[in-house]
Amino acid sequence: MAVTSESTTVWTGTLNEGSGTVSLDSSKTGEFAVNWKARSEGVSNTTNPEELLGAAHSACFSMALSGALTRAGHPPESIQTTAAVTFEAGRGVLGSHLLVSARVPGLTEEEFEAFAEDAKQNCPISQALTGIPITIEAELA
Repeated sequence: MAVTSESTTVWTGTLNEGSGTVSLDSSKTGEFAVNWKARSEGVSNTTNPEELLGAAHSACFSMALSGALTRAGHPPESIQTTAAVTFEAGRGVLGSHLLVSARVPGLTEEEFEAFAEDAKQNCPISQALTGIPITIEAELA
C-alpha cells in the first residue's frame, strides 16, 4: 500500500528578509519556523530544509537498520542516529553524514558495521539522496 505524506510551507516576503512556516500536515504533529538566515548563516532560532532532511534521513535509516537486524535474528535494544546534512549557498546540499550508535546483543562490531552500511545504501531516503555523498560512522554501544 502506498502512503503519501504531506507538509506545507507558507512563505512571506523576499528570500533574505522573509520567513515562513513548515507544517507537518499528515501527522499534525508540528509547525516549524523557517528563514534564509537559518539556512545560510546557521542562525539557530528557526529550522531549515537541511535540518528537516536530516530528520527524515536519521529516522529512515534507523528504521531500515532495525528491520534488517530484526529479520536477521538480532533485534536491537536501541539505535541512535544523527544525520548531519551540509548545505552551502550557491552549491546546494553537499552531503549527509550518519553517526550511529546502537545496542545489539550478540553482534560483533564488524557484523554491525556491515548491517549499518547496508541500511545506509538501501533506506528509501538514502536512495532518494543518490545525488549527494552519504558517509557513516557506526559503533556498538
